[in-house]
Amino acid sequence: MDGTSEHVLEAYPAGEVVLPTGHLVGCDPLVCPESDPYTVSVAPGRYPARAWVSSVRHDGGGTDRRVAALEVVVRDEPVAQWEMAVVEGQDVGALGPDDFFGYGVDAGTGTLADRDALAVVEGWDDDRIEEVFLAEDGESDRGPVPGLVDVVVDEATGANVLTVWSGWGDGCYGTWVGRGADGRVARFVTDFMVVPAEG
Repeated sequence: MDGTSEHVLEAYPAGEVVLPTGHLVGCDPLVCPESDPYTVSVAPGRYPARAWVSSVRHDGGGTDRRVAALEVVVRDEPVAQWEMAVVEGQDVGALGPDDFFGYGVDAGTGTLADRDALAVVEGWDDDRIEEVFLAEDGESDRGPVPGLVDVVVDEATGANVLTVWSGWGDGCYGTWVGRGADGRVARFVTDFMVVPAEG
């Protein structure tokens, strides 16, 4: 609770993310599909996705439903430690205590997708992107996950781009890698900064 609103957070299945290379990218695919992959990769495969949706109840009445986080579950086990997901050339040691690396959103949409899947979208023109990702924009807030679109972009590999609306909209959003007690990657989570930090 942040003094003016109450957040009720729920997790919803959001399909699977197909990773033919295992090199995961966080980005706004409508604007920056050419973004670099994270330095931490996983084995190629199909991984469940979850969307964490916050129902934000305001003191003055009314409720907003916003995607607070997008998660790719690599191993369904508890996380023992978290680390910031970075791309090549980003140095976490150079950051201040409250700083983070993230990806920019300019079309209110975020994804965690394979580098090869996004390479396909890179070749699309604006009309194709709009047809695929925005054609049902007015309807996509009626399901449990606001803005959820899941598109197979490469029939040969099954590679897909799964998008959700990014929290309150445009901004810069960080992704974190969760590791299990054995140090292996358990999950990737992008935080859309909907739920206020406790402090």
